[in-house]
Amino acid sequence: MQMRPINPESVPEAKGGYHNALEVQTAGRMLFISGQIPQTPDGHVPTAPEAQCRLVWHNIQAILADAGMDVDNLVKVTTFLADRRFAEVNTQVRNEVLGAHRPALTVIVTGIFDPEWIIEVEAIAVA
Repeated sequence: MQMRPINPESVPEAKGGYHNALEVQTAGRMLFISGQIPQTPDGHVPTAPEAQCRLVWHNIQAILADAGMDVDNLVKVTTFLADRRFAEVNTQVRNEVLGAHRPALTVIVTGIFDPEWIIEVEAIAVA
């Protein structure tokens, strides 16, 4: 799989760990990851925002691994935050997990299904 970032100078610069678009060439397999929540298999939801962000990314990485992929296969990530005040910790944890990889990215501040959750993340990966 080859990915080519698309960041034309005629649109606002993509800041914060993403590209405006990614062109995926010769995609073989696509994995659509449903919104992952900050919950363990036994139902525990941590209270700390950073712990919730890390747990969501742990869940995404587990799904990717089960499909024979890793975060470098992510082409699109959509993050739902319960409040703008969680934007900084979300960005910090996401950038730590993704390293130098920069998928297309959207962050939406919205109501989330469970009031305990501050974050939910869905993604698309290609291999």
